[in-house]
Amino acid sequence: MSAPDAAERFARLRLARAERVGPVTFRQLLERFGRAAAALEALPALARRAGGTGFTPPPAARIEAEMAAGEAVGARLMVIGDPDYPPRLAAVDPPPPVLWTRGDPTLLSRPCVAVVGARIASAGGQRIARGLAAQLGAAGHVVVSGLARGIDGAAHAGALPTGTVAVLGGGVDDVYPPDNAELYEQIVADGCVVSESPMGARAQARDFPRRNRIISGLSRGVVVVEAELRSGSLITARLAAEQGRDVFAVPGSPLDPRSRGPNELLRQGAILCEGIEDIERAFETLRSLGEPPVDNPFGDGAEDVDTALIERVAALLSPTPTPRDELARALNAPVGAVAAALLELSLVGRATLLPGGLASL
Repeated sequence: MSAPDAAERFARLRLARAERVGPVTFRQLLERFGRAAAALEALPALARRAGGTGFTPPPAARIEAEMAAGEAVGARLMVIGDPDYPPRLAAVDPPPPVLWTRGDPTLLSRPCVAVVGARIASAGGQRIARGLAAQLGAAGHVVVSGLARGIDGAAHAGALPTGTVAVLGGGVDDVYPPDNAELYEQIVADGCVVSESPMGARAQARDFPRRNRIISGLSRGVVVVEAELRSGSLITARLAAEQGRDVFAVPGSPLDPRSRGPNELLRQGAILCEGIEDIERAFETLRSLGEPPVDNPFGDGAEDVDTALIERVAALLSPTPTPRDELARALNAPVGAVAAALLELSLVGRATLLPGGLASL
């Protein structure tokens, strides 16, 4: 993608805030129409053709208000395509369309390692996270975490002198949890706070998996210090593995429920981490995490599809994710036309677009 000008950056933020436009739909709209401004203009007609009514993009005034709110607190907007958009995050399929940052955004493009774990952490676990984060910082790594209580807070504190990034579920101006307000201010001053949520948004449960995806996406590797088996930290570890990142786990006593998560990760093939030497040894393996090759199913431009094909595509969908190539073969139709039909169905909630060219109900 070429670097967007000011008008296109505004349009990309507006498109990212449109109803039912998530990261997959956002990327496909840009692939199909080339520019966010053209996609915004086309959205109402696309939705009508797929059986929806009354679909309108968010008003420009709402986006202007969000940008003004960001400016008021000294936040900076990044959109996909900006030259300083973090390269590792751009390699995620698909990357977050927009990011708000407070602090030093250049930290996002430096070598990063995530350290995550239990909110109700043991004193020993917090000591390990704090010490490991300090060692990582001294070795030139930026420590990424989620500003949660426990392990996250300890990791941020250990890395404050050398640079740390806090990824939030709510807006970049939403201090959560409130008892980490002082730590938040220290990170704004000496590190970077980042979020893809709108300014002023309060964190909801559904936001944390998206936050975890950014934590892993920014990082070369993810270290889990303490975590129970059903925890957000293990979600971060799973996302890291899917993104091709290294997953490290600090082993613990089988008598402590907080050790079950890391110990299970080790059984699944995670790298044992007893100190920074284990991390640096794994990083000696050459690996490139660049943006994925362009695979635009729409070819050279927007392809109009008729309502009959849209309905035939809809009839083939099920809760099981299906590759669009398979749908195209079943219909004996061009992949570009099927991709266009799926995109339009997603705008009215009749299809869900997934990474890797998959779609489901």
